[in-house]
Amino acid sequence: MELTERQKKKLRGLGHRLKPVVTVGQAGVTDALLREFEQSLEHHELMKVKVSVGDRGERDRIIQSLCEHAGATLVQRVGNVGLLLRLRDKKSRIAARL
Repeated sequence: MELTERQKKKLRGLGHRLKPVVTVGQAGVTDALLREFEQSLEHHELMKVKVSVGDRGERDRIIQSLCEHAGATLVQRVGNVGLLLRLRDKKSRIAARL
C-alpha cells in the first residue's frame, strides 16, 4: 500500500501513543513470533514492533521481512521500533481517519 506524506503524518500521530505490541528478541523471527505478529496485526491494524537484535541493517531486514510476510506497510522506523500498518478493509477504523 502506498501512503502519501500526509497519510504518514496522520498515522505517525496516531501511533505516537502506542506501545510495542510484538518484540523480536535474540531468538529472531520464529514461527511462534510470526503467528503472534499476524494475530496482533489483524486485531490492531496499526501497531509498533520492537526489534532488539543486532545492528541497524539487521533490524531493517527483520522489519522488512515482517512487512513482506504480513502484507503490511512500514509507516516509520525510529531506532529499534517500527510502526506498521495493514488495513483489514476499506471500512476499517484507521482507514476512516485517513
